[in-house]
Amino acid sequence: MIDKNRLAEKCSTWNITLTGRQLDLLDRYAELLVDYNRRVNLTAITEPEGIEDRHFADSLLFAAQPEVAGSVVDVGTGAGFPGVVAKLYKPELRLTLMEPTGKRMDFLRYLCGELGLTDVEFARERAEEAARKVWRERYDVACARAVAALPVLCEYCLPLVRVGGVFVALKGPDADAELAGSANALKKLGGRHEATRAFTLPDGSERRLVLCRKISQTPTVYPRNGGKIAKKPL
Repeated sequence: MIDKNRLAEKCSTWNITLTGRQLDLLDRYAELLVDYNRRVNLTAITEPEGIEDRHFADSLLFAAQPEVAGSVVDVGTGAGFPGVVAKLYKPELRLTLMEPTGKRMDFLRYLCGELGLTDVEFARERAEEAARKVWRERYDVACARAVAALPVLCEYCLPLVRVGGVFVALKGPDADAELAGSANALKKLGGRHEATRAFTLPDGSERRLVLCRKISQTPTVYPRNGGKIAKKPL
């Protein structure tokens, strides 16, 4: 399916080293994704090199960050990016895949079973509802990719992070503008911008990893319900 040597070479430019076993599992992941995508809409990217660049390399950039350790929740994970790839790269992670869509959750369960992944929790939940349940302030790391604008993501993700943990947003070249509009959300939710790391993906597209540290508990009034978050971001 994918060109394993090509992917390994691309990732080596970021000092990301993949074992033969990891490359085999990523290749299997791509096969399962494309096959399942014929029945359930999971991704518009189905060409091998597109999967390598826009799904795998992108997710590995996140996974390789030193802050990505311990317990991780992938909010709105969809087809498992970046969470499942991070788990393949760092098997010691305790991963929760949070996805409200039943058909996608069925794929994630099937995928993790086929890949032999253990210590994975499947939470069929909306983040704003999960944060009012047992998942509140439980994680070392929350991540989200292509889910919503950053002020909205902050309200989805920061309530899930323990004090001292981090929220990592995978963003494109407009990250700085989104961050500028997120100051109020970060302040109200107990977060602080820590760093923005810029990368260029193998296909030339720009990626920004926006890291926000959780410095205090999120007030119990947050998160609000999904409609309020969308209509009136903090």
